[in-house]
Amino acid sequence: MDERRRQNIAYEYLCHLEEAKQWMEACLEEDLPPTTELEEGLRNGVYLGKLAKFFAPKMVSEKRIYDRDQTRYKSTGLHFRHTDNTVQWLRAMESVGLPKIFYPETTDVYDRKNMPKVVYCIHALSLYLYKLGIAPQIQDLLGKVAFTEEEISNMRSELEKYGIQMPAFSKIGGILANELSVDEAALHAAVIAINEAVEKGQASVTMAALTNPNAMLRNTQEDLAQDYQDTLSQAKAQKEVQSSGRRSSIATEERDVYEELLTQQEIQCCIDLVNVQAAVRHVNQAVSAQDKASLLAGLRQQALALLGVQEANSDWYLEHFTTYCQHKAKDGGKAMLLEREEIQRVVSTCNDFAEAEKRKLQAVAAINTAIRLGNAVETVEELINPEAQLPIVYQTAANLYQAELFSLQLQGGRSGLSHEELSVAVEMLSAVAVLNEVLDTSDPQAVTEQLTDSPLGFSNMDQDNLNRYADTLIKLRAEALAEGQEFLTWNDVQKCIDTVNVQVHEEHERIIAIAEINEALNSGDHEQTLAALLLPTAKLTGVNPATAKHYHDVLQHTKLLLCQVFPLDSEEMSSGDESAVLWLDQIQEAIHTANQDEEEALILAGAVADINRTVAEGDSQNTLQVLQAPIAGLRGVLPECADTYQTELAQRQTNSAPTGSAESVWVRHRIKDRYDYYYNLGSGEGTWVEPEGFEHNSAHLSKEEVQNVVGCVTAEYNREQLWLANEPLVTLLQARIRGYLLRKAHAQRMEYLRQQKPHVVKLQACWKGYKQRKLYKDRMSVLQNSVSSVIKIQSTVKMWRAKRKYTQRLQYFKDHEKDIVKIQAFLKANKARDDYRTLTGAQDPPLLVVRKFVHLLEQSSLDLQEEQEVTQLREEVVTKIRSNQQMEKDLNLMDIKIGLLVKNRITLQDVVSHSKKMKTKKSKMSKEDLAIGDKLGIKGLNRGKRKKLEAYQHLFYLLQTNPSYLAKLIFQMPQNKSTKFMDTVIFTLYNYASNQREEYLLLKLFKTALEEEIKSKVDQIQDISTGNPTVIKMVVSFNRGARGHNTLRQLLAPVVKDIIEDKSLGINTNPVDVYKAWVNQLETATGEASKLPYEVTPEQAMSHEEVRNRLEASSMALRSATDKVLSSIVSSLDNIPYGMRYIAKVLKNSLHEKFPDATEDELLKIVGNLLYYRYMNPAIVAPDGFDIIDVSAGGQLHSDQRRNLGSVAKMLQHAAANKLFEGENAHMTPMNNYISQTYERFRVFFQAACDVPEPEEKFNVDEYSDMVTLSKPIIYISIEEIINTHSLLLEHREAISPDHNDLLHELLQDLGDAPDVEALLGEGTMDPNDPNKDATMSQLGKTEISLTLTSKFELLEGDDKDMKSLMTKTKKLIVDVVRIQPGETLPETLETPSTPTQESDHAKILERRAVQDAQTPEGLKTNQVALEDAQLPLEQKKRKILRNLRTLEQAGLITASNKYQDLINDISKDIRYQRRYRQRRKAELVKLQQTLTALNSKTTFYQDQMNYYDTYIKTCLDNLNRKNSRRSIKLDNKGEERGSKKWKQQSLKYTAAKLHEKGVILEIEGLQTHQFKNVMFDISPSEEVGDFEVKAKFMGVEMEKVQLHFQDLLQLQYEGVAVMKMFDKAKVNVNLLIFLLNRKFYGK
Repeated sequence: MDERRRQNIAYEYLCHLEEAKQWMEACLEEDLPPTTELEEGLRNGVYLGKLAKFFAPKMVSEKRIYDRDQTRYKSTGLHFRHTDNTVQWLRAMESVGLPKIFYPETTDVYDRKNMPKVVYCIHALSLYLYKLGIAPQIQDLLGKVAFTEEEISNMRSELEKYGIQMPAFSKIGGILANELSVDEAALHAAVIAINEAVEKGQASVTMAALTNPNAMLRNTQEDLAQDYQDTLSQAKAQKEVQSSGRRSSIATEERDVYEELLTQQEIQCCIDLVNVQAAVRHVNQAVSAQDKASLLAGLRQQALALLGVQEANSDWYLEHFTTYCQHKAKDGGKAMLLEREEIQRVVSTCNDFAEAEKRKLQAVAAINTAIRLGNAVETVEELINPEAQLPIVYQTAANLYQAELFSLQLQGGRSGLSHEELSVAVEMLSAVAVLNEVLDTSDPQAVTEQLTDSPLGFSNMDQDNLNRYADTLIKLRAEALAEGQEFLTWNDVQKCIDTVNVQVHEEHERIIAIAEINEALNSGDHEQTLAALLLPTAKLTGVNPATAKHYHDVLQHTKLLLCQVFPLDSEEMSSGDESAVLWLDQIQEAIHTANQDEEEALILAGAVADINRTVAEGDSQNTLQVLQAPIAGLRGVLPECADTYQTELAQRQTNSAPTGSAESVWVRHRIKDRYDYYYNLGSGEGTWVEPEGFEHNSAHLSKEEVQNVVGCVTAEYNREQLWLANEPLVTLLQARIRGYLLRKAHAQRMEYLRQQKPHVVKLQACWKGYKQRKLYKDRMSVLQNSVSSVIKIQSTVKMWRAKRKYTQRLQYFKDHEKDIVKIQAFLKANKARDDYRTLTGAQDPPLLVVRKFVHLLEQSSLDLQEEQEVTQLREEVVTKIRSNQQMEKDLNLMDIKIGLLVKNRITLQDVVSHSKKMKTKKSKMSKEDLAIGDKLGIKGLNRGKRKKLEAYQHLFYLLQTNPSYLAKLIFQMPQNKSTKFMDTVIFTLYNYASNQREEYLLLKLFKTALEEEIKSKVDQIQDISTGNPTVIKMVVSFNRGARGHNTLRQLLAPVVKDIIEDKSLGINTNPVDVYKAWVNQLETATGEASKLPYEVTPEQAMSHEEVRNRLEASSMALRSATDKVLSSIVSSLDNIPYGMRYIAKVLKNSLHEKFPDATEDELLKIVGNLLYYRYMNPAIVAPDGFDIIDVSAGGQLHSDQRRNLGSVAKMLQHAAANKLFEGENAHMTPMNNYISQTYERFRVFFQAACDVPEPEEKFNVDEYSDMVTLSKPIIYISIEEIINTHSLLLEHREAISPDHNDLLHELLQDLGDAPDVEALLGEGTMDPNDPNKDATMSQLGKTEISLTLTSKFELLEGDDKDMKSLMTKTKKLIVDVVRIQPGETLPETLETPSTPTQESDHAKILERRAVQDAQTPEGLKTNQVALEDAQLPLEQKKRKILRNLRTLEQAGLITASNKYQDLINDISKDIRYQRRYRQRRKAELVKLQQTLTALNSKTTFYQDQMNYYDTYIKTCLDNLNRKNSRRSIKLDNKGEERGSKKWKQQSLKYTAAKLHEKGVILEIEGLQTHQFKNVMFDISPSEEVGDFEVKAKFMGVEMEKVQLHFQDLLQLQYEGVAVMKMFDKAKVNVNLLIFLLNRKFYGK
C-alpha cells in the first residue's frame, strides 16, 4: 500500500507540473520543455523571468532577463548570473502582492533543492493573478493526463531525493484568502457589491457602489452614471456567456466567483472607457460650435489623458481640428466624429507647428544678427538651421551669401530681412552658387539646363542664344577664378547675357553686309564689289580701292571653287552648287590674298625688268646677280653657267624683237596662271586693270621665258658633269658586258661537250686500258724473276707485325691495370647482384645462390654490441617514460594544491608535505630499484619462483603477440578502468613501441580493438565524432606521448611560436566580447562611466562601427594565421606518425565496410576528426600543456595568446569538418567561403594520409621473425600491474576466450589465483608491525621488474614436438652444412661424404663461434639445446638433418619431390630478414637516442618546475615567519608591546552619493538617489595583498561588511562582466571600481 501511495503522489505531482506548464504557455505564448523535463528547464530562471515580465512589465523588462534566448545555457550550462532571473521573478510577485508564504528560495530553483515548492508557488501565483484579472485560470488536469510507468517511477525517485513533504496544492485558495490583508478583503466585498448593483439595473445604486472608497476606483463622474450602468451590464453579461461553457467541466466546489463576476480591474476598464467616450463627445461638440474655450477645456479633461495641451496654441487647435473634420467628412461623405487617437494626433501636430513657427522666427533673427556681424561661416550655419525653413543652402558659397545678404540688409533698414525676403534671396543665391559649380564642370549642356530651370530670373535672355550664354559664362568663370574672384554674382551673369545679346546683334548686321558683297560679285562689276566691301557693318580690314579689280577676281575665283567640282577622270568641269555664297572669313581671307598678290606681282615685275635690262647691257656677271636675286624666284641658277645664261638670254631677246612692238612701256605678267598684271617699265608701277591702248613690249622677256632658258642651260651643264663624275662606273659596266658575252660562249661549248660525252668516255677508256695492261705485264715479269726474295721479306714483316701487336697489347694492359681491376670488380659485383636478385626475387632460388649468402646469418661481434646497446637504451627509455609520467602526475597535483593554498582552502603544511613526498619519490626512482626488484620475489634463485616467473613471461608473450585477448579485455571493463589499464599495462607490455616489432604488434592491437569497437558499439557514423571511442582515445594518447612528441613539435612549433610572439596579433571574433572590451577600455582610460549599455546582444554589438572594424581586422588576422598553420600541416604529411595514418586508414575502411552508403566526404570528415581535432587541435589550443613550446618554470601563456590560438584552432576545426558558421556565429558567415576552400585542402590531405602500406610491408615482419632475432623481447613492468592484469584475465576469462582448450586457459591454470604484492616480492619484504603497512605495501607495489618474454612452446630439452621450432633448428643445421660442403641440391649435399678438409674448416668455425659466445652477454647467448646441435661434427649434422627432414615431411611442411626447395626458400627469407633487421636496428638505435634526449629534456623541465615550487614554498614559509615575528615589534613610545594588533593602511571613506557621482555605484535597491548621502562606505585593505574589507553604514549605523578580492574583480573584468552586486543590494561598476582601487591604493 505504501508503494502504491508513493506512486500516486508522483502521478499527482506530474499532473500539477502539466497544469503549470500549460498555464505558463498560455501566458508566455511559447512552448515549454516536456513535463518530465520542466523542472530542469526552470532552473536557469529564463521562463520565470519571462513570466515576471508578463504580469509585471514595469518591474521586469526583456533586456533585464539574463540569457533570454538560453544560448549560454545550452552551450555551457548554468551560470551564477542565471539566479538573477529567479530573483526578478520573486520581486515581481512581491510587487503584485502575492503573499510571501508561497515564495521558494533561490537555491530551490537554481540548485533544484525543492522544485515542488516552485511548482506550488506557480499554482498560487496563477490563482492570484486570475483573481486580479491579469492572467487566465489554471486548469485542473488530475486524472486527465496519462504518463508511462517509467516516467512515474523516475519522478518518484526524484521526489525521494528531495526528502521533503509534498505541498498541499488543494489548499492554495484557502491559504491565499487567509493571507490577504483586511484592505484586500474589503476590496473584494466592494467589487461584489458593484456586481450586485449592476444586476439590479439602477444607475443611482450602481453609482453609489462605484464611489465606495473600498472599491479603489478612479475618475467616476455622477453625470455619467447611466453610461456606467449600461457598459457594466454589457461587460457582465458577456463574461457570464463566456463562463457558461466551462461550468460543466468544473466541479461546483472548485468554481471561482470571478468566473461570472467582474473583477476590480475590469470595472475600472469600463469606467475609463465611458469617461473617454464622454470626453471625445465634448471635443467634437466644441469643434462643431467653433468654441475655442470649450475645446481647450475638453482637451484638458483627465479621461482623455492627452499629452502636450497648451493654452497658447488654442487658436491653432481650433483651426486644425476644423480643417481635419472637414477633410474627414469630405472623405467619408458625411460628418464624422473624432476618435481619441485622432485628437491626440491633431494636438501633437498643432504643437509641433506652433513650435516650428516660434523657432522659425528665432532662426530668422539669428540670421540677421550673423549677417550684421559679417562672419560668413556663422551666417551659413544659421541659414542651414532647419528651424529657419529656408531653401537649400550650400556651405561652399558662404562668402556669396554673406556679401549679397548684407547688401540687401543695408537696403532694407534696421528691421532686417523678413523670412519671405530671406527665402527669395537664399533661393536665388543658392541657384547662383549651383550655377557657379556647374560652370566649374565646363559642361555647356549642364549650364544651359541650369539657366533655364533655376529660379534666377535673368532678363533679356533669348532661348536661341543659350549655347552662346553657356560658352561665354564658362570662359568668364575661368577668367574670374584666375583673377581671384571666388564667385560670379547675379549681376555678373546678367551683364554677360547682355554682352552676348549685343554680339549676336552685330553678327546679324554683318551677315546682311556679306549678303550684299555676294550680290555684288554676282553682278560682275568690280566697282560695286568695292562699294560692298567698304560697308562699315562688314568690318573688313585691308580694303584698298586701287586693288578693286583684283579683289573682284579673287572673290570670283573663290566662289567658283565653291560652286565647281573637278572630276577625277575628266578635265572638264561639272556644275556644283551654284547657290553657294562666301562667308565673312572667306571674304576677309580673299582680301588678304589679293593684297599679297599685289605686293608679289609688283616685286616680280621689277625683278624681270632688271633681268631684261642687264641682259641688254651684255654683262654676264650683272646678269648672274639679278638671276640669283631671291625676288626673281628663279630655280637652278649656277654661277658656272653665267656666260651661257647671258648668251642664250640675249639670243632670245633678239629673236623676240621682230615679232611685235619693242617700243611699248607696258608689259603683261601672268600671276598664278590666272590673273593679268600690267607693269609700266618707265614708271615702275603696275595695275590690274588693262591700260587704255595697251600693247605688250615683245622684246621684253617674261619670267617663264627666262626660267626656260636657265633650266635648259643648267640641265645641259649637269648632264656633262654627270658623265665626267661617273667614268669608272661606265668602264665597269663595259667590263661586265664583255664578261657576260664570254661566259655565254663558254656555256655553249660545254653544252656541246655534254652532248658528245659517250664518245669521249669511250675514247678515254680504250687509252687507259692499254696503259694499265702494259704496266701489269711488266710487274709480273719482275716478280717471277724474284720469288725467293719475296718470301723472305713477307716472313720477316709478318713476324715483326705480330711481335709489335703483342707488345702493344701487353703495354695497354699495364697502362690500364686499375681500369681492368674496376671492370673485374664490376663484373663480380654484377654477378653478385644477379645472385642476390635471384635470392630475393626468384620464387625458388637455387642452393648454389643461397650458399653464397649464408654467411650473412652469422652474428658478428658488432651485431652483439649493437644488440646490447639497443637493449640498454630501450630499458632507459621505458624507465624514463614511466618516471616522467609519475613526475607529471605529482606536479599536476602540486598545481592543484598551490591553487587551493592561494584560495586559503588548505594549509601551507599540506603543500610542504606533498613537496617532500615528491622529493622522496624522485630519490627512489633509479635503476637500483629495478635491480633490487629483479633480485627479489619471483626473480629470486628458487625453482618454484623461477617457474612462476616463466609462467608470467609465457602469459605476457601470448598477450603481446595475440591482440584479440587484450582487444576483448578492453571492452569488458568500465571506461575509467580501461583508460587506466591502457595507460599503464598495455603501453608497458609493448614497451611504448620502442622498436619496430613492438610497434607492429601494438598497431595490430589497435586495429583489432578498433574493428571490434566499430562492429559492436557504433550504430551511426557520427558516433565516432560525437562520442569518445576508447581505441581512438588510446591511439591519440599514444601518438601524442613520447614517440609522437617530436612530430607534433616539428609540425606545429614554428607556426604556434609565430602566433604567440606576434604582439600585434589580437583575434577576437565574438562581437559581445569585442564590445565589452571596447567599453572597458573607454572607462578604464577616462575613469568615467560609459553611456553605452553593458549588456547587449550580438546584433546590438555589431551595430557599432568600432566593433565592426575590430571584427574585420580580427577576421583578416585570423585568416592569415590559419593559413600559416594549415600550410604547415598539409606540407608535413610525411612527418605524421605512421601509426596515426594507419589507424586512420583502418578507421575509414572499417566504417565504409559497416556503412557502405556513406559518402567519401562523410568518411573523410571522420578521418579529419581523428587526425586534426583529436590529435593536433589540443596541441594548438594548449601548446604549453603538450610541450609544443618551451615555457619556463612558473610561466604561462597570456589570455590573449590563448584566445588567438583558440580562434585559429576553432577555424581549422570548422574547416576540417566543413562546418559553416550559422546561428550563434552568424556574424562569422563572411568566413564560410574561406571555410569551404580550406576544407578542400584538408580533404586532399586526409586522402593522402590514408594512403599507407600495411604494417607487414612497412616493418617486414612475419611469423618467423621472433625465431631468428638475436635477443628476446623484454618488458619492464611493476608488481602492481602484473597483479592487476592477472586479476582482470581471471575475471573476464570466459568473455575473452570462450574456448577452454585455448592457450590462455592453460597459462592461467598454470599461474593459479592472482597473488598479492608480498607473495611476488617475497616474504619478509616488509615489517608486519609497520603502522604504515598499507602505504608501504602500495609503494612496494610500484616496484618494477624485467620480464624476458618467451613462448611456452619453444624447443626445450630435445623436445621436437613443435614443428616451427624444429623447422628453425633444421634450417640452422643446414646453414652450417652448406656453408662448408657444396652441392647443387640439398639431397646431393647431404648424401655426399665430407672430406677431411671440410671437417677441419667446420671445426675452425665452431671454435670461433665458441669464443664469441663466451664473450656474449647473458641475455644474448644462444639457447643451450641449439648450442649443443651446433657443436656436432659435420657428418652427424647431416644425419640429424635427414631425420628432421623426414619428420617435417611427415608433418606436411616440406616435400622431397622438389628436393626440399621450400626449406631453401625459408633460408633465403631469413637471409633477407637478417639484412633488414640490421638496418632497422641501426635506425632504432638512432631513434632511441633521440627519444632519450627528448625525455631527458622533459625531465629537466619537470625538475625546473619542482625547483620553482620549492622556491615558492620557501618564500611562503619565510613570509609566514616574518608575519609571526612582526608581532613583537613595539609601535608606540610608551614601550608597550602591541604584537597582538595588526598594522593597517589608512582606509578610504566615501558616501554613496560621491561614489554615484564617480560612476562606481549605479543604484542601491530600496533607496532613492537623494538618500545616497546617508550611506557611508569604508574601504580598508587587509594584510593579504589584494584583499579589501568594505563596510556599509546607514546614518552612522554599521549595516553590513563584505570581503573584496582584487583578483576576483580582475577575473570579472576579463569575463566581460561590467556590473556586479555588493551586499546583495548595491550595483557596482566593476571597471570603475578597479580604476578607483588602482588609483588610491596602488598609485596606478
